[in-house]
Amino acid sequence: MRHPQIAARVFHTPLLAAPAKAAAFIMGLGPRIFGSDVEIRGADATPEASRRAKASLLDERLEDDIRSGSRSPYRMRDGIAVIPVTGTLIHRGAWLGQSSGETTYEGLSAQLEMARRDGMVRGVALEIDSFGGEVAGCFSLADQIRALREEKPVWSFVSDHAYSAGYAIASQATRIVMPRTAGAGSIGVICMHADHSAALENMGVQVTVIAAGAHKADGNPYEPLPDAVREDLRAEMEQLRGIFAETVGQGRGDLLTADAALATEARCLIGADAVAAGLADEIANPREAFEAFADELNGRARARPQTPTAKGGSPMSGPTTETTTPTAATPPAATTPTPAPAPDAAAPTATAPAPAEPAAEDPKARIAAILKSPEAEGREELAQSFAFNSDMPSAEAIKHLAAAPKSDAAAPASLSATIDAEATELDAPAPDAGASAAPSIAERAAKRHGAK
Repeated sequence: MRHPQIAARVFHTPLLAAPAKAAAFIMGLGPRIFGSDVEIRGADATPEASRRAKASLLDERLEDDIRSGSRSPYRMRDGIAVIPVTGTLIHRGAWLGQSSGETTYEGLSAQLEMARRDGMVRGVALEIDSFGGEVAGCFSLADQIRALREEKPVWSFVSDHAYSAGYAIASQATRIVMPRTAGAGSIGVICMHADHSAALENMGVQVTVIAAGAHKADGNPYEPLPDAVREDLRAEMEQLRGIFAETVGQGRGDLLTADAALATEARCLIGADAVAAGLADEIANPREAFEAFADELNGRARARPQTPTAKGGSPMSGPTTETTTPTAATPPAATTPTPAPAPDAAAPTATAPAPAEPAAEDPKARIAAILKSPEAEGREELAQSFAFNSDMPSAEAIKHLAAAPKSDAAAPASLSATIDAEATELDAPAPDAGASAAPSIAERAAKRHGAK
């Protein structure tokens, strides 16, 4: 057998992968692994299953990271950490194998933990495009996502596949959004057995397996799979499917209970059908939905078109309601006059015009007002985020700063050394520059933007 390390990840091990994806893998790499053509029984490969992982649809800057192999933990936009969950999901691989179409659970776990600790991150966007992967490591990552959403909102953006292990991860988010042609589901487990006995016999090779323990050699590739071993493997797959369904139920709540997840029988559903089944919350363009997520997180008003939602809305905790722009109350009709107050009997009865909207705040003045406010002292990271990663008015930002706790005294003085210069348009000082030698963030921002 050629490349046994690859074969060991595919055969005789449970997988959370869509059947077509598993079949496509065998058809593509089978001849290289075994040195001959491979016959597949019980699963069909489709061209759709062999797509490579995509670059980001939420933030175009991610494309550069993926192509260059950058090891940056994630990209930030409007206080949201964007974490791609793409390709085949594997356990204990390299950090992030984007070039090979693989993503490791360990790499995702590290990014999520960093996002949890990062004071600049106020929300997490999981961009999911995966047909699944290995069982090992998947459910631990699912638990981590579910715990993270209790601290910060986590949205899953399916573009365009969330099957099996990919859906196990998506289902733990605060909200799941998908375009109308995207697919989700495949809540099941699959295991494949390779029988080399006929090929070896044709080659004149006979393999004798010597094992201690009645079941030690169960499922070995040098003999046909006995019916009893097949049933044992089937029982193991059913047990793992139960764990999968329980995990989905914990993430989706009443929208998709464990029993309802089992009842799908590992079906893959598309668009509105997936929403109706409780697999997702909303049909929307991923980029537009991401912008809405950012607006909600930063307190900006935004009108969104009505789209199908799961059973009337999202059951999860977190900011999922629409923010609407407040409007002036409609004056009463002329046919129902209201008596004027006695002290002001001479006041005119004509309806007063609606107050004019306040003029837009100058961007430079807004940044300076936030960074130079007394409330920013001890809350520099949050002030930096409000100033450069949102359009929040300075008065509102200062109000939020006043309500936020101050950071510990042990926090690093050179905060700007950790800020993305591209995103903030600030020239970050050298990491070894002393705090006393470098001007403050507020001073540098005022100088750069001309704020007085």
